[in-house]
Amino acid sequence: MPGQTDSYQSTPFPADRKVIVDGLRYGSRRHLVYGLVELDVTRPRELIRQHKAQTGESLSFTAYIVTCFAQAVAANPSVQAYRNWRNQLILFNDVDVVTMIETEVGGVALPHIVRGANGKTFRQVHDEVRAVQAGPQSSPQTGGLITLGSRMPRFIRDLFYGFIRHNPHQFKQIGGTVIVTAVGMFGHGSGWGLGVLPYHTLGLLIGGIGQKPGVVDGRIEVRDYLSLTITFDHDIVDGAPAARFAQRLNELIESGEVLNPGE
Repeated sequence: MPGQTDSYQSTPFPADRKVIVDGLRYGSRRHLVYGLVELDVTRPRELIRQHKAQTGESLSFTAYIVTCFAQAVAANPSVQAYRNWRNQLILFNDVDVVTMIETEVGGVALPHIVRGANGKTFRQVHDEVRAVQAGPQSSPQTGGLITLGSRMPRFIRDLFYGFIRHNPHQFKQIGGTVIVTAVGMFGHGSGWGLGVLPYHTLGLLIGGIGQKPGVVDGRIEVRDYLSLTITFDHDIVDGAPAARFAQRLNELIESGEVLNPGE
């Protein structure tokens, strides 16, 4: 109606989101390939439920995926290779997994890096994730460059991004080697997400979990299926190594072999 006053609220644009906007801008220019996979996670979810029934402790499913992801990458290191300014590919032995952790409702997720995740047990990764959720200040990724960068002018941030993109060792220290994000935690049911991979060679997006019929030992049963989106930088990773990595990731996640609730 003419003259009617709109009802609204005005809130400041979070400074931390400037870094996210930068990442989306860079990610939109890359040659990315997406793999949409659906994995049967009935067994690991049952193990997690059994552990909670016995101890009352809720195990982190995200930590479980991070542990499997890191071990699959370690078995196929070319999927986390980076090109340096000398036009060489650097293949790291350690898998440093950036894990987006929501530490407060409505806040910007904290990009905590699980260092050397391929050499850690599920319990170690789980405890680390829970510790950061309980006390975000315990993460080395709080403060420092994270806070300072969001307050710098854009042209300075662009100079910094240009430097680390061609210096894999510096990038590893600041941004890890691979990244895991999760959208499934915000809703129920199956479904994939397609995200942008701003800087990393390999990313994993955890989607929803839904139930559907599956064949087990010749019988049809209701199973839990997880939707995962694997994102590769096609400038670095070709189809064959990507397929080998995806197969190993499938085996690890569906088997539950890294999950030992009694550990």
